[in-house]
Amino acid sequence: MYDGLKGFRDFYPGEMSARREVTDKIEERVRRYGFREVGTPAMERTQMYVDKSGEEIVEELYHFEDKGGRDVSLTPELTPTVARMVVARQQALQKPIKWFSTRPFWRYEQVQQGRFREFYQTNVDIFGSEEPEADAEILAAAADIMTDLGLSGDDFEFRVSHRDILGGLLESLDSDVDTTDAIRAVDKKEKIDIEEYYDLLVAAGLDYEEAEAFDDVLGTDDLDDLVDFAETDRVESAVENLRAVLAAAEDFGAREYCTISLETARGLDYYTGVVFECFDTAGEVSRSVFGGGRYDDLIEGFGGEPTPAVGVGIGHETLSLLCQRADVWPEEEVATDYYVLTVGDTRSEAAEIARELRELGHVVELNLTGRGFGDQLSYADGINAETVVVVGEQDLADDAVTIKDMESGDQKQIPIDEFPPDGGRPTYDDYE
Repeated sequence: MYDGLKGFRDFYPGEMSARREVTDKIEERVRRYGFREVGTPAMERTQMYVDKSGEEIVEELYHFEDKGGRDVSLTPELTPTVARMVVARQQALQKPIKWFSTRPFWRYEQVQQGRFREFYQTNVDIFGSEEPEADAEILAAAADIMTDLGLSGDDFEFRVSHRDILGGLLESLDSDVDTTDAIRAVDKKEKIDIEEYYDLLVAAGLDYEEAEAFDDVLGTDDLDDLVDFAETDRVESAVENLRAVLAAAEDFGAREYCTISLETARGLDYYTGVVFECFDTAGEVSRSVFGGGRYDDLIEGFGGEPTPAVGVGIGHETLSLLCQRADVWPEEEVATDYYVLTVGDTRSEAAEIARELRELGHVVELNLTGRGFGDQLSYADGINAETVVVVGEQDLADDAVTIKDMESGDQKQIPIDEFPPDGGRPTYDDYE
């Protein structure tokens, strides 16, 4: 008997049915926005992640030397891969480039709520537009996904910030501050106690008085206060951009879900502008549900022409936790439209009926095991069959089949030349 690996999971049919329903709703929504699906490899050169995130990222990767002597890794995220793809065909691609992908990723890290070593994510990205409308469209698509799943503004919020506001506030201080380390400290604030948070800010170059003043101004939602505090063009420009994105989000139908939260920093260093994270308003999902933002420098960093970009990565694991908390997670069960039950030597006729039903778009199962009548009914109940079609020797002698509604237990005989009906997905009550 073999045990599964820690952080890797099996999904049985009922669980997978619910996950597939959620994935389909996510993908259907982004397709309506004109995002086109791409396929990406499960493995890349390790150096690509080192160049993007530094040598320390290697500790989080499933990496090894392949038979060709190359140091390769299972992909821990999608953004570097799609950046590489954009660079490869940059001149030929129509701008803006709007791509999405749903697939698994792998990170060797501590397993905890909503975080596994193999995890699934839908990435949605726009390349080639620096306009605030692009940021707003990402927010709008994400908001529509949430409401498509049955969630409301009472269940989630988008905490929106701007990396240049944080960087500009830090640069305005008198001390020599390591901006990257300070922003990382802000990103960790919700996960650590206040003393440790201040210690990280001090380690980044602030003194305690500056740390307190900086933390205090982060708590404001009055953007004018930020401009007054920093008195720099960088912060003023960032505030103007954030306001423009929120104004566009208003027009696109997403503003009601957005809250200004300067403590939302996003840990990845490649973000350059507006960033956001989705949170459970009830606080039961302790981590951000998902997040995204603008990363205008990444394509150039991968050897391409300067190309603005913005995107979101929707983690299915934390999203499922939110849906379960809000009681909108789909039922974890299989569903079957018809079970074709055979009695006697009726396989040929039963198989023809099953084929015709499937051609009409129904989910149909047929007796494969030689079970008797009672055992077939039990099996049909176990697969949640809505209707059982009994194809028996006596029925065929009457030029008919018997259909049974599994919920009510009612049954009726139908002339075989009237079953199945042409087109549609009729219920039991539609049969005469």
